[in-house]
Amino acid sequence: MRKIILLCAGGMSTSVLVKSMEKAAADMGYACEFAAYATSEARDKASDADLILLGPQVRFAKSKIEAQCPGVPVDAIDMRMYGRMDGKGVVEFAKKKLGD
Repeated sequence: MRKIILLCAGGMSTSVLVKSMEKAAADMGYACEFAAYATSEARDKASDADLILLGPQVRFAKSKIEAQCPGVPVDAIDMRMYGRMDGKGVVEFAKKKLGD
């Protein structure tokens, strides 16, 4: 089972996206665990993740998150997918990033 962590300024807006992603992953039969946190929690909550996805509003923090979570790939969610809360699109993006 994959562990994908979403990070944003406060963890609130990404938690809405997580719900959409959970449904999309279930529909795809993709075994994955999702969680949303604030970027300030990255070191404690995301260092053992398979992938960290950043909300567009915090994409500037990518290098800081990479330093806090070495070995974990980090990328930003596309602004359009994020704005539409496109869980399926984000899951497909994550699968591609992970090579699944």
